[in-house]
Amino acid sequence: MINVLLADDQALVRAGFKALLDAQPDMTVVAEAADGAEAVRLCCELRPDVVLMDIRMPGTDGLKATRRMPEGPRVIILTTFELDEYVFEALRGGASGFLVKDTEPAELIQAVRVVAAGEALLSPSVTRRLIAEYASRAKEPLSAHALDQLTDREREVLALVGAGLTNDEIAARLFMSPATAKTHVSRAMTKLQARDRAQLVVVAYETGLVRPGWL
Repeated sequence: MINVLLADDQALVRAGFKALLDAQPDMTVVAEAADGAEAVRLCCELRPDVVLMDIRMPGTDGLKATRRMPEGPRVIILTTFELDEYVFEALRGGASGFLVKDTEPAELIQAVRVVAAGEALLSPSVTRRLIAEYASRAKEPLSAHALDQLTDREREVLALVGAGLTNDEIAARLFMSPATAKTHVSRAMTKLQARDRAQLVVVAYETGLVRPGWL
């Protein structure tokens, strides 16, 4: 069972998400929060698997709350593409991915399952636009020397991860099996101490391996 916490200041939005998720045989909403501070407190207490976090809330917003999350819960940022300018910062702060609020119900359900399984939610159609636009806003960029511990092949794979490619797409591009691509991704994560694929994307941009506008 996937335990989900909802963090949104709009009760109607939370009610809609709760009805949708509770209807799934493998999911249950264990708590709701109306602001970021409450979300952090409940996560420390309940340790849910996944947090659906609105980025714009009064008091402690979703960005600050994501940075303060305890180890364990994986955060999916809920955003409106036209208005929210902090998605990249949220990924840097530990979010495992993001969704636009008007996403289809089936996509939301799948997103929760993907993130709960330990993967990052990086839909190429949305990720490439958002990352390309906001990556340059990142603070305290990493030195390119951070990549010195990677092999040449791992650098290639990291660049493609940063461009939003899936393991299957990386495998096709580099003429390797999907399993081999996954292994390279996992090794890069270990060496760079990245918690998930989203963090690899951040590293790819911060070190200059991939730059906005290259996608």
